[in-house]
Amino acid sequence: MKNFPASLLHGYTEFLDGRFAAEHERYHALAEHGQTPKIMMVACSDSRAAPETIFNAGPSEIFVVRNVANLVPERRPDGEDQSVSAALEFAVNHLKVEHIVVLGHARCGGISAALALEAGPKNSGDFIGKWMQPLHPITQAVLADTDIAPADQQTALEREAIKCSLANLRGFPTIVELEQAGKIHLHGSWFNIANGELWVLDPAIGDFARASR
Repeated sequence: MKNFPASLLHGYTEFLDGRFAAEHERYHALAEHGQTPKIMMVACSDSRAAPETIFNAGPSEIFVVRNVANLVPERRPDGEDQSVSAALEFAVNHLKVEHIVVLGHARCGGISAALALEAGPKNSGDFIGKWMQPLHPITQAVLADTDIAPADQQTALEREAIKCSLANLRGFPTIVELEQAGKIHLHGSWFNIANGELWVLDPAIGDFARASR
């Protein structure tokens, strides 16, 4: 265990003595019978926006996939970026989730990178630039929109990226079929780290509205 982070070992000890001890039977049942989440969430890798923390979720309640800027790439069976697609396939076909939520958040580093890319390739890095490239048309549209103040461009792109991921989800025939049958529901949400507000995409207006407590 040399050099293993002491903070993690301390947290593990607290988990064993606290939550695991209190829910030992539940963990045992999950080990024996498998997971049964009804919700899949595509969230950001950002350490400040862990979905299990935000939604106070227990084990087996949310099937989570996290990546930079909570992106769902376009469906490309013979292409790259298959990690999210593989998780979607498992969640939809095997876990039979009923909801897929794309969770974005304020002050997202990936979105900041997408904005910086417009200044030139030197800001792209080795991998992040390529990962954020699919947002290029949306980023240009946000920057060109004179109704969006420069101070609001980051938030605007964070929310437009969520809409883009939802559109890409609807590029999967199985998801479209299940959504049309009312067996699966797609949602967009955005979390403000500073004040804890959750905003949910309202399909009726095509924009985000603050969730009530």
